[in-house]
Amino acid sequence: MQGLTRRWVFRDPAATAELDRMPLPKRILHARGLRDPDVLRQFCEPKLTDLYDPELMPGLEMAATRLVAAVRRGESIAIYGDYDVDGITASAIVYHTVKAVAPESDIRIYIPHRIDEGYGLNSDALRHLHAGGVDLIISVDCGITAIEPARVARSIGLDLIITDHHNLPASDGAIPEAMAVVHPRLPGSQYPFGELCGAGIAFKLAWGFATIWSGSRRVGSSLQQLLLNLLPLAALGTIADMVPLVDENRTIATFGLRWIRQTPLVGLRALIEEANLMDADIDSEKVGFILAPRLNACGRMGHAAEAVDMLTAASPSKARAIAGRLTALNRERQQTERSIVEHAALLATDAGMTKDDRRAIVLAHESWHTGVLGVACTRLCERFSRPVVLLKRQGDLCKGSARSIKEYSIYDALRACSGCLQSFGGHDAAAGLSLATTDFPAFVEALIAHANAHLSPRQLTPTAYIDCNATIDELDFDSVRQIGALAPFGRDNPRPTLRLPDATLADSPRTVGAQGRHLIMNLRSGEPARRRWLRSVWFNAGALAATLVPGMQLEVLIEPKINTYKGRTSIEAELRDVKLPDQ
Repeated sequence: MQGLTRRWVFRDPAATAELDRMPLPKRILHARGLRDPDVLRQFCEPKLTDLYDPELMPGLEMAATRLVAAVRRGESIAIYGDYDVDGITASAIVYHTVKAVAPESDIRIYIPHRIDEGYGLNSDALRHLHAGGVDLIISVDCGITAIEPARVARSIGLDLIITDHHNLPASDGAIPEAMAVVHPRLPGSQYPFGELCGAGIAFKLAWGFATIWSGSRRVGSSLQQLLLNLLPLAALGTIADMVPLVDENRTIATFGLRWIRQTPLVGLRALIEEANLMDADIDSEKVGFILAPRLNACGRMGHAAEAVDMLTAASPSKARAIAGRLTALNRERQQTERSIVEHAALLATDAGMTKDDRRAIVLAHESWHTGVLGVACTRLCERFSRPVVLLKRQGDLCKGSARSIKEYSIYDALRACSGCLQSFGGHDAAAGLSLATTDFPAFVEALIAHANAHLSPRQLTPTAYIDCNATIDELDFDSVRQIGALAPFGRDNPRPTLRLPDATLADSPRTVGAQGRHLIMNLRSGEPARRRWLRSVWFNAGALAATLVPGMQLEVLIEPKINTYKGRTSIEAELRDVKLPDQ
């Protein structure tokens, strides 16, 4: 099916007729393959006991044992993190774990500068840390491809533990020769869930550390409380890094969000207060659109070390000051991002990269801010529904980010084009890369050729995945509350999308927002005798107002929600797409 803006696909086309006979919330669960009673219980009623034993993760017991020994011997320890939310929160998790048992321990956090040093472990930084007296380095959210830095660490007598979740090297690639490599998807791994983010793995390391420190699988009450206090940090990293919000990630996100406003962590509390969320229900959307961008802005526009300081060692007054600066940096980031997106969109259109015969956008420009290229890629990905690579041209070097759509692994694409690249790393949806400026033209053609071979024009049409059919009469408070209980929503567990096959437009759509960008549409059931209306908001669809006239019979896709405004609670919907009668 084709709507005005998207291709419509049922999640489970074979079961559509069967699903129509079930109660609405049950239909959604079944459409998503959640039918086994044990799986349903874990999804609908997650428990902390659903978290897997950290001992199952490759390398974790060895890493935790080495960290315990370092703390007990008073060694100097450095956490080497990434500059995004996942790396920042992962660094804070390990830091607080060590400080909880040894407040006077010599532990520091090193975050490379996004522009000057780039992503991941680098040999010069390891040498510098070792020269400064560091005995043990623990990487978080990076390092799985750091073959040469690991060799350098070994050659200078520096113990290195790598914890990471990014894609492993190619099947014939080597794993870094570190003291321990902690990764849920290492060859031969028996770990039940491979999609943890860096903060999730850091949380497992903290758990493993606590059991070894205690000498028992049942840790004392103070360490138990520490682990619970760390879950909101793990939830921030999990949601911000857009790993699948299913299985173990769902448990981490659920409990982390549940307890985030009660956090005793000074810096996290300052961040929440600065965002005016202390009295709000903090869900995955508020993390993704309000909290995470503030943390990310520090690494994008300056140096992430300030955000790390806020979440670890800062006093309450300093944490509040940093949180205020993060808000200002985020506003600057938003302005810079909008400028790059509009510039890149024009360049892509002029180069024919928004048409079916060139199925990827690959651009470079000397004026773009490297720190904002990743989020700009995401915006262009959403707008043009195709993989996007944006690079800053800096003399002889081009360096930047890549993002992709669900149907296309950008990591596999970069690996196929690796002959043009100096370095790259990441996962299916997002990656970073660098290459010589002289190799850029060849890289453009190579990646576009790869995209053309692996993506059909049909896959470049934005797709709306439908859970099931529904009627307006079914959308009562009880059903919509049950639908909302499927949160936290995110990758692999999006907000449910329902198809209303017999909606009628009750009156003329009303444009709202700047330049009338959005539409308010009142819908009722198809039968004229039914007068119940459903207020719907269709974002960025103002230009379609003239297409829609009162009394028109429509098929619509909606995301139902309960809205509370000025003390009045009502059922509303975010409208995702419309199919007109003659389509």
